[in-house]
Amino acid sequence: MSDLVGGDGRTHIHSKLMRESLQNKSVLSNTDSERDLQIFPDVTLVSIGGQSIFDRGKDAILPLVDELIELKKGNKHKIVIGVGGGTRTRHTMAIATDLGLPVGGMAQLVGAMEELNAILLNTLLAPHGSMPMQRDHFWDLPLYFAEGITPIAISVPPYHFWEPPPDEGHLPQHGSDFGLFQMAEVLGFGQIVFVKDEDGLYDKDPKKHADAKKLPDMTLEQLLAVMPEENILDQELFRAWKHAKNTKRIAIVNGLVRGELSKAVRGERAGTVVTK
Repeated sequence: MSDLVGGDGRTHIHSKLMRESLQNKSVLSNTDSERDLQIFPDVTLVSIGGQSIFDRGKDAILPLVDELIELKKGNKHKIVIGVGGGTRTRHTMAIATDLGLPVGGMAQLVGAMEELNAILLNTLLAPHGSMPMQRDHFWDLPLYFAEGITPIAISVPPYHFWEPPPDEGHLPQHGSDFGLFQMAEVLGFGQIVFVKDEDGLYDKDPKKHADAKKLPDMTLEQLLAVMPEENILDQELFRAWKHAKNTKRIAIVNGLVRGELSKAVRGERAGTVVTK
């Protein structure tokens, strides 16, 4: 029996999606699946903040490098490192805004700033086996892991010139935090650890408010019910996570406190942990 179907002047391959608009909501709901393949469920994605860590210089970076080297010993933990661009990113965006560059052009520039921090970190980790990963070259990850190499990726999402228009303002809506979440979700990493300069999530910015309270470990559903307007992570991350299937654990830890990163990578309590 042929799988080719005609009758309307076109030839279709028989499937439940033939002759359907792929934007039809009923069609989209019927394609939902709980069988997404997790390609790297044993990998931890470690995000090192640009402004919170890199901009502080050696006093913040070198202790984290030592922790990463210790975690790497014996190849007990598979890690992908993501880096932010920090103040250089904000300076570049300020100039791009003054020049009237489109949102997609700004998104392209942000990635270039982050690549500088990826090269910097790789220089420190290279004697212990590391390599900056080319943008979107996710197919190289199995080779890195097989050879004991720690890949270092930029954080900004791979939209570049195709960055969607933001809901508000002119800055790219999908920032570094969201970009790494997107990577972890698509590749099915086991968890994400965001290394910042605060002890976790707070109900408001602790740098501005002395009475800010640290939020306890909670589920994503609980967090969405009390979501702070001032947040150390991209708001878009949490909106996307609500509909995601693979990412189950996100930890936000203070990279200025020795040992917090290591505990989070090992799955121990550290900072604020949000689960789904």
